[in-house]
Amino acid sequence: MSEKLWGGRFSEDTDALVEKFNASIDVDKRLYASDIEGSMAHLKMMAKQQIITLDEADQLMAGLERVKAKIENNEIQFCHQLEDIHMHVEDALGRECGDLAKKLHTGRSRNDQVALDIRIFLKKETRQIMNLITGFQEALVDLAGAHLDVVMPGYTHLQRAQPVLFAHHLMAYYEMLKRDKARFADAYKRMDAMPLGTAALAGTTYPLDREFTRQILGFEHLCENSMDAVSDRDFVMEFISDAGICMIHLSRLSEELILWSSSEFGFITISDAFTTGSSIMPQKKNPDVAELVRGKTGRVVGNLVSILTTMKSLPMAYNKDMQEDKEPLFDTVDTLSICLEVYTRMLPHIQVHTDRMRAACGQGFLNATDFADYLVNKGMPFRQAHAVAGRAVALAIAAEKELDDLTIEQLKGLSDLVTEDVYDFICLDQVVARRISAGGTGFDNVRAAVEKAQKELIS
Repeated sequence: MSEKLWGGRFSEDTDALVEKFNASIDVDKRLYASDIEGSMAHLKMMAKQQIITLDEADQLMAGLERVKAKIENNEIQFCHQLEDIHMHVEDALGRECGDLAKKLHTGRSRNDQVALDIRIFLKKETRQIMNLITGFQEALVDLAGAHLDVVMPGYTHLQRAQPVLFAHHLMAYYEMLKRDKARFADAYKRMDAMPLGTAALAGTTYPLDREFTRQILGFEHLCENSMDAVSDRDFVMEFISDAGICMIHLSRLSEELILWSSSEFGFITISDAFTTGSSIMPQKKNPDVAELVRGKTGRVVGNLVSILTTMKSLPMAYNKDMQEDKEPLFDTVDTLSICLEVYTRMLPHIQVHTDRMRAACGQGFLNATDFADYLVNKGMPFRQAHAVAGRAVALAIAAEKELDDLTIEQLKGLSDLVTEDVYDFICLDQVVARRISAGGTGFDNVRAAVEKAQKELIS
């Protein structure tokens, strides 16, 4: 006869390989604190509803405290026979409180129990990740604020396009992260629903006060349909999706840091503390942190595909497939957290080579659009001005010069609207300063954006 907690209708012991295959304890043991927190709230509610006595609840609560301490002190040995963290906690409680522990599971199922545990866990981790994003934003804003007047090439198609401020480039990532944080905050609202008390799928006959339990556990609202409460993991999918978007933002920044730190660009130097060397080439200094963040993005995107695929065809209500939700979730939490932490520590130690960035703006005709704008200001239609500026670029290429180096006669040969003031108009600092449209890279705009961000991060 099976001795498992669910073994009453079984006449044979579970095959040892099936026990190993079926168990989730190697993964879900990290939910122990959430599991015990939920069980304590459940006991308080049952005592209030006189399903158990107050004395029984007190004994079991004290027993759970001892179980928690033993888990944290590595005094409890996890095994596949007990399958999951719920059965381990209940088994350990039985060793503390005897047969009284068998009352703990009254009015609930492992189905609503695990849904509760994940929500408790994920709420805490989401708050922490939002804090980590804030810390990373602060590092970005500090780096931008320290380099407000540094000019660099802006790129499209990885080709030099127009000059921008380095601070403006960094603040683009600040805005991305602001949206990332808003997505997590919005997802938090939907994970902040309590499923406990919905039991296996149909609710329970016991007079549970789910509202009382909700208040104890600090959830904003209740899951209102028992089948939905135990069988859906959309809050997990949403969290991993939000994490995937955030990681893609980090990956894009990683790619730029890798490029900028190369000899070909030479825009920045990453601190030795955040780089590694080669086992064969003594001169190498590799941007491994940035490369790993870029690489780990694939893990998180893969985790999203994994959970979406797992859930896509499941009928109501709970199915064992859903046990596979925790590995992608936990890996995503851990991966995003460490990537945010390491970047927050790395950014303040990046050395910015302002002269190299500025020099790069002097090659590649980054002021060609401004030459067209100059002609527009003189009364020429933009499309015509665009064509004239294109011919100016072709002329400069043939002469192996930049636009600034063409003589006034050469420029006048393209249009009689050109006068000596063209050189002031297309000089680098003026090109940047004139980007005054809202959100543009003008000096005043960027300074105001940094100041605004600093206030946002304080509030």
